[in-house]
Amino acid sequence: MCEKNITFILLNYNSALMKEKEIKLVYTEYNDMAEMSDEDRMLVGKAIEAGRKAYAPYSRFQVGAAMLLEDGTVVSGANVENAAFPSGSCAEKTALSYAVSNYPGIKPVAIAVVARTEKGLTGEPVPPCGNCRQMLLEEENRNNKPIRVILYGAERIVVIPNSEKLMPLQFTRDHLVG
Repeated sequence: MCEKNITFILLNYNSALMKEKEIKLVYTEYNDMAEMSDEDRMLVGKAIEAGRKAYAPYSRFQVGAAMLLEDGTVVSGANVENAAFPSGSCAEKTALSYAVSNYPGIKPVAIAVVARTEKGLTGEPVPPCGNCRQMLLEEENRNNKPIRVILYGAERIVVIPNSEKLMPLQFTRDHLVG
């Protein structure tokens, strides 16, 4: 296990008074699931299981997600593709929607995401798409509780302390109100 830092530098070239700003992401990286807690290993296992149920006849890219709720309940979701792109649904979105619909008031605390191709589980962790990041962020803000994000890859596992870290320049309800 090791902690990693990623720094994003934002530059504004259109101003004579250019300001350079920094956004920092700190995450934990594991080389092996054995290094992880029992709870995280279980959640990754549930995400792997969910990914096997994905309906991905077009991309052949199956994604599974498992979400842990604060009471210990685990819900899962898989991506479901549709010939009328982009009418499909992502695994993370499916799991979150199921949790919100069926367990109102019980807050999510973690989500594990796993992807596979026809060759098997991906070597590198696959992060949620922008839409799923936005949905996780909304739920995190709504509940005022972080959602840990576990991204599994066969070669390494990345754990991000909350979904807010996935969206450093985020769009929130505050933007909708003057």
